[in-house]
Amino acid sequence: MVRSWSGAAAGRLAAALTFGLSFGALADEAFVTNQSSEDVSIIDLETGETRATVPVGGKPAGVALSPDSSIAWIVSPESKTVSGIDTATGKVARQIVLEGGPLGIAVHPDGKTLYVADWYNAQVHVVDAAKGEAVGRIGTGASPSGLAISDDGALLLSADRDSNQISIIDTKSLEPIATVAVGERPFGITLRDGRAYTADVGSNTVTVVDISTRKVIGAVAVGERPYAVAFAKGRGFVTDQYADTVTVFDVGTLKVVGKIDVGEYPEGIDVTPDGARVIVANWFSNTISVIDAETLEVIDEYDTGDGPRAFGLFIRKTE
Repeated sequence: MVRSWSGAAAGRLAAALTFGLSFGALADEAFVTNQSSEDVSIIDLETGETRATVPVGGKPAGVALSPDSSIAWIVSPESKTVSGIDTATGKVARQIVLEGGPLGIAVHPDGKTLYVADWYNAQVHVVDAAKGEAVGRIGTGASPSGLAISDDGALLLSADRDSNQISIIDTKSLEPIATVAVGERPFGITLRDGRAYTADVGSNTVTVVDISTRKVIGAVAVGERPYAVAFAKGRGFVTDQYADTVTVFDVGTLKVVGKIDVGEYPEGIDVTPDGARVIVANWFSNTISVIDAETLEVIDEYDTGDGPRAFGLFIRKTE
């Protein structure tokens, strides 16, 4: 099923195209899921302009870009759907209906397979992107939330929130091969240089796991209710929901090097392709904050729709 555009959204897009605003030719873009307004804001990260507002319904939260940035995959937990937005046109090209409670999403590096965490049923849906249908299921711990996949596509990792663990999954066999205990209530998970970093909502930590040895090698004390982690300039950036801050730590030493005040209730976080800016979605402020990754200063703040979550990788590099 493909949703039709609302008249207002269609009008905004038509106006943008009329004035030469081609969706594949300008600045990097943020595809921000807005849970309360049930849409996605496509934001030009140079000007802060909302280039289009795409209705998807179902209280969208999770987001991931395809490897070639041609599709923004959006997860709507309430309607149990995954919507594929064509990034060249800003239109919903397809919607895939799943069971349970879909939330986090990751895309295989070949772009052919989607992995969607099923919060209610302790599993990950395996979805054929071309067919638009689920083709398998992988068991996990309780309440899987964030997902991340290795650069070579061999391993999928799930943050199993209510089991206080991560599951490490072989994507060829579609079988879990290990679990590792982390902090309390891990939600977001990010991979970098052979390590997994979990944002542990219950213990206010980021746990660092060596993926090859499957052992915890450290933890970082961060602000209250961490949600997700991103990396730039040799530093980790963590959104602290209740503190309205981003905690910054050194990747080598795992020492905190600063805290940055952002909007209210920061959640999703991602980095521009050049590594120069960190983008934070502020759920209660209806904004994204733009942080200079070198100076650790907020340099811009742009409006979004109502209730931005942006849980996942939401920044698209344009050509």
